[in-house]
Amino acid sequence: MNWQSLDSLLTRVRPHRELLALLIDAGVIAACWHITYLFRLGFERWHSARPDYDGWVLLGLVLLYLVVFVLLRVPKGMWRFSGFGEVQRLTAACAIAGLLGAVAVLMAQLSQVPRAVLALHPVVSLMGLAMVRIGYRMLYEHMRGRISGSSVETRRALVMGAGDAAKLLIAGIQHHGWVVVGLLDDNRRKHGQRVGDVPVLGPLDSAPRWSALHGITHIIVALPSATPAERRRALDLAAATHLPVVTVPTAAELREGQALANVRDIEPEDLLGREPVQLDEGGISECLSGKVVLITGAGGSIGSELCRQVARYGPLKLVLYELSEFALYRIEQELSEHFPHIPLVRLVGDVREMAHLQATFRQVRPQVVFHAAAYKHVPLMEEDNAFSALRNNTLGTANAARAAAEAGAERFVLISTDKAVNPTNVMGATKRAAEMVISRLAAQAASAGWRTRFMAVRFGNVLGSSGSVIPKFKEQIARGGPVTVTHPEITRYFMTIPEAARLVVQAGAIGEGGQVFVLDMGEPVKIVDLARDLIRMTGHTPEEIPITFSGLRPGEKLYEELLADADATLPTRFERLRIARLDERGADLQALLDWVAGRSHANDAEVRQRLAAVVHEYRSPEQGRG
Repeated sequence: MNWQSLDSLLTRVRPHRELLALLIDAGVIAACWHITYLFRLGFERWHSARPDYDGWVLLGLVLLYLVVFVLLRVPKGMWRFSGFGEVQRLTAACAIAGLLGAVAVLMAQLSQVPRAVLALHPVVSLMGLAMVRIGYRMLYEHMRGRISGSSVETRRALVMGAGDAAKLLIAGIQHHGWVVVGLLDDNRRKHGQRVGDVPVLGPLDSAPRWSALHGITHIIVALPSATPAERRRALDLAAATHLPVVTVPTAAELREGQALANVRDIEPEDLLGREPVQLDEGGISECLSGKVVLITGAGGSIGSELCRQVARYGPLKLVLYELSEFALYRIEQELSEHFPHIPLVRLVGDVREMAHLQATFRQVRPQVVFHAAAYKHVPLMEEDNAFSALRNNTLGTANAARAAAEAGAERFVLISTDKAVNPTNVMGATKRAAEMVISRLAAQAASAGWRTRFMAVRFGNVLGSSGSVIPKFKEQIARGGPVTVTHPEITRYFMTIPEAARLVVQAGAIGEGGQVFVLDMGEPVKIVDLARDLIRMTGHTPEEIPITFSGLRPGEKLYEELLADADATLPTRFERLRIARLDERGADLQALLDWVAGRSHANDAEVRQRLAAVVHEYRSPEQGRG
């Protein structure tokens, strides 16, 4: 038997399941009426001894049974899951219908209908109806076993894409709890053909129709070589089915060693629809290969990805400088497993401690330094922690940069943020001051006899980083909502963690000193639209998982900028990587650094006042800018 064809037939009739169930039940009830006569009167008399009106009695009983079944929602039961609960519902329905039918026959004084037939018919009908359902379940589970190797209910998938990726996908997942029912592709020449014995049903935009017809439970997007815009279109069409959407790895993920059959959930980076920045792999390799590289904040979201990216280029030694013991242990274990040939130096340290930094840098003699250590959570730094933010983000940058210069480092790269542009919060202002530190040290390098090139890299929000909105959205969706967004109009620039880390590495390779590199991140994304997309990709609707608005948090902007109004930008040889030349405008930065270094605490108001004196574009929300 062609089990795939049987499965296709069953799924085709599934939209009419309730009507078919009623028709089959009607046939079973009628057959059981005849069987009851045969049992009561014997083979010789079971037909001849019936009254002339027996056909009308049977018709009335069948209609009565069907009405009772509809009232008790018997047709809504799914036969492939039939069990004790279904038998209980059938027992009640047959008992009620049999009792009402017997009373009606007796009240109509239809005395030629045997009383034993009236009494036995509900019992025989119950047995027949239960056997039909159990038989269907046995057939269904056997069919599932023959198709997928398992008798348990499987995930039924419709695959978008009918190329080589789909063929490999089918071979990899068919016997691991998945049944691929059909493929979709916009290439009309493929329609009607079969890939891996699975039919190509139609174009991508026909997904809703085929999903309803075939009882699909998941949509798989198998377009690893598609452009981001093409993938985004496919994801939007898949989301229109209101089913969970998963995808195969992208081409970049496949190059990193992920298996094609390892389907994964949709991540926010799949929704960006932006071409990745093309990097100068040769120039980066020349900058990092065979060098001692030190990364501060090595266990953080950006720092740990920097470690992975740098390790790919074969540094002589990788120095991990991290305040959190657990974060340091975690990245050290990962690097030891994936890059066992690279020597690691693991240091628990605080960039606010200048003496420890100087001793460390003198000992390890780093040639390239990536400074990722920072406090970055805007609301936390805005209230009660302003001094900690200034001490860590600004003084910590000055300490690390000076220690690197004194140790003879070739390059020092600061990781900055778009919140440093026209900042309205303490975190952004401290990062802007850190950029000014880099610019100031670059200007002093020649007179101080330093050979270090100082530079910074500024980018927007990083998808999936610690403290970002994406993990929070995922947790809220998993709990069933609601998903909280601060404001319906709030927008942000987004990039992926690997994209951010590669940008930092590229800047370190081409920077000449005193520059802030900025990535052209395309159009900003509305946070509420991103939340809606994530809800849709899990197979839910906004009605099932609502979105609520909580109001802007302290220091939060409605939108972020990548370049300040007074900044001049220059192109680089990389199409979407630009340079911002910054103007310090005579700010007394050294006075701020001396002030913060000479104390252990200060109140928020004083910190804001001193920041505003140095970072002239800084305006707190209370001052009317946001």
